[in-house]
Amino acid sequence: MEGKEHFKFSTGVIGYPIAFVLMIWLVFWFEIRFRFDFTNFGVFPRTLSGLKGILFSPFIHSGIEHLYHNTIPLFVLSTAVFYFYKPIAWKVLCYGILLSGFLTWSIGRPAFHIGASGLIYVLVSFTFFKGIFAKHYRLIALSLLVVFLYGSMIWYTMPIKDGMSWEGHLSGLITGILFALIFRKEIAKPKKYLWETEDYNEDQDPFLKHFDENGNFVANLNEEDSDNDVSQSKINYTYKPNDKD
Repeated sequence: MEGKEHFKFSTGVIGYPIAFVLMIWLVFWFEIRFRFDFTNFGVFPRTLSGLKGILFSPFIHSGIEHLYHNTIPLFVLSTAVFYFYKPIAWKVLCYGILLSGFLTWSIGRPAFHIGASGLIYVLVSFTFFKGIFAKHYRLIALSLLVVFLYGSMIWYTMPIKDGMSWEGHLSGLITGILFALIFRKEIAKPKKYLWETEDYNEDQDPFLKHFDENGNFVANLNEEDSDNDVSQSKINYTYKPNDKD
C-alpha cells in the first residue's frame, strides 16, 4: 500500500478523535450533573456481568484528574493513527477496545477496571512497533516521538501503584503488539526506485545505456541514426549586402 494513501489529511483525522474525546467528557459530565456513578459498568474480571465493561469501560472515569490524564494522549495518539494509518484506523480502535478489554477481563483482579488508558496503551504499542516493522522513515520518526512522549508509561504495566489497573495497561500493550504483527501487510511502503527492485537489470537500464565501458556519456546510442540526422540537417545562410560597397 502506497504511503500517499496513508499520509493524507482529511477532516476525519481531527474530527474523529475530537468526537471520541468529547464523548468521554460528556459521560463524565452526565455523571456529575445527574449524580450517577457508572463504575459498575466497568470490566469486572471473570464474571458474566463484568463482560459489559469491555464496551463501556473506556468511557468511564473515576474523577476529573483521571479523565484529564487520559484525554491528551488519547487525542494525540488517535489523531496519529488516523493520519498515518487511515485505512486500518477504525480496526485498531474498535478491535483494540474489544481485545484489550477481554484480556483485562481474563487476567484482572476482582475489581472494576475503568478508563481509556487500556486503549491508550494499545495506540502507544501499535504506533511504536508498527513503525519499526514498516522501516518507513516517517513511521520510524513517529515511533521515536511516541517513545519520547510516552515511553515512561511502560512502568505502569506492572503493579507499582495501588488503585491503578496495571492489568488493563498490560492488556493494551499486548494488543498493540499483536495488531502491529497482524496488520503488517498493510504497512505503508516507501517508494522504491527502479534500481532498488529485485528484478533490476542494469544492462536494460535506458539511462545506463548512454555510458560506454569507460564511463563516458554517449548522447546518441545508434550511430547510424546519428549520421542520418546529421546528413539530413540543413544550414541556411542569410547574406546581407554592405551599404558601403
